[in-house]
Amino acid sequence: MNPNHTQKVPALGEPGCHASEIQIAQLVAQVYETAPPAVRINLLEQLLQPLGVLSLMAIADGIFAKIRFSSGWPDMQIRFEDVQKVQAKDVIALVERVQQVSVNSVDGLAKMLTSSPVVAGSAAAALLVAVLMQRAGTRREGDREANDVFAATARSPAPTAQPPRPY
Repeated sequence: MNPNHTQKVPALGEPGCHASEIQIAQLVAQVYETAPPAVRINLLEQLLQPLGVLSLMAIADGIFAKIRFSSGWPDMQIRFEDVQKVQAKDVIALVERVQQVSVNSVDGLAKMLTSSPVVAGSAAAALLVAVLMQRAGTRREGDREANDVFAATARSPAPTAQPPRPY
């Protein structure tokens, strides 16, 4: 394996490139690794909100459940010491689980990252924001198409029941 080899991430405008093809969890982990502690705390608070204790116990050997219990309930106040214990692999596992439960929580990271001037200059953060915005736009288009289909079926007359034909 070539140590200088870097995996090519497709540009967002390339054909066939969808947000699902880019590892969002890995991008969040990269942003987390390079972010200052205050931003790390905000990232974790955003990601932990939709998950219950049982889910947190099953992720990353329960590190997030421990953080959740030590940071107070229901108002979470994650401590600096807790953030230092969380590694990138833990964040990847957390994001993968949160995406299964609440895509909006992950998509909400875009707003948080764009409002933080400290992280806004990061290449990983810029790519993550672009991917999340693209995914949100794709989802909205899908919702519009589903609404159009629903509206069309609602306008069409209901099928009338035909009596069975005698043989």
